[in-house]
Amino acid sequence: MAKVAITTKFFPEELARLKDAGHEVVVHDGQPLGKPGLLAFAKEAEGLIVLLSDRIDEEVLEGLPTLRIVANLGVGVDNIDVAGATRRGVLVTNTPDVLTEATADLAWALLMATARRVVEADRDLRREGFPGWTFLPKHLGTDVYGKTLGIVGFGRIGQAVARRAQGFAMRILYFSRTRKPEAEKALGARFLPLHELLGESDYVVLCVPLTSETRHLIGARELGLMKKEAILVNVARGPVVDEEALVRALQEGRILGAGLDVFEREPEVHPGLIGLRNVVLTPHIGSATWATRRRMAALAVDNVLAALRGQRPPTLVNPEAWPKT
Repeated sequence: MAKVAITTKFFPEELARLKDAGHEVVVHDGQPLGKPGLLAFAKEAEGLIVLLSDRIDEEVLEGLPTLRIVANLGVGVDNIDVAGATRRGVLVTNTPDVLTEATADLAWALLMATARRVVEADRDLRREGFPGWTFLPKHLGTDVYGKTLGIVGFGRIGQAVARRAQGFAMRILYFSRTRKPEAEKALGARFLPLHELLGESDYVVLCVPLTSETRHLIGARELGLMKKEAILVNVARGPVVDEEALVRALQEGRILGAGLDVFEREPEVHPGLIGLRNVVLTPHIGSATWATRRRMAALAVDNVLAALRGQRPPTLVNPEAWPKT
């Protein structure tokens, strides 16, 4: 029997799978633990299921010497010191594929809400009542159909965003670390260098993972390359955007608006964003549908059960940690 620690409220049926396999399961249901709390909570655990907000760094790995697997509830693993885990033979897993469509849906929800000023109009209607129909209302938005969409990062989520753009007859541009010829053909997408994509796009959607290369990928210079009537959507990671530069660009009208699901210093949100009418903000809910979160939980449990049986987990991020045969 192994101890499995889970840092968030969890689906009962997935807890049952772990318990039926003979494991001791502890679940944290409350405010984020923080490092001292996490070390105490997960003491002697062999399996650990964590959220993006849980930082699994060198100190945590050192303080949990019995750990065999860290299963991340998300695709990105920038919250985990993967290299440190690998050195210790600790397996790291994630939950790819299962959240692709939900995240792409939210990217489009943010794009549409920002373009058509949905949140702003809703807020004004509730506060001021129906304004009456006029030819030039204050909630004039921008067209989406037939416009140019630039996608930065053309992996699973980026391509899912592009598939939806086909229904809007959009011109699809993309920038990625590597060219994707098959996806280009299937989606009618065109590869461009980042600076050219930014200059030609009416909407820019960020779908890249957070790495040392993508941190502040979009800063003052890049925002300055965008059209004044362009909208930026970020469903990737907050630090991909220099938030201070974005606030200035929005305040000064250098771009038209932004739809943001992620923030540079989560859970903190830049105060300059809060008061802006040309921004739609959501609290990192890209995967937040019942079906998607259930699939994420099930995959995390699949990974933990496999690792504790001595089997290779289905979505192993660091195969270098897997014992050589």
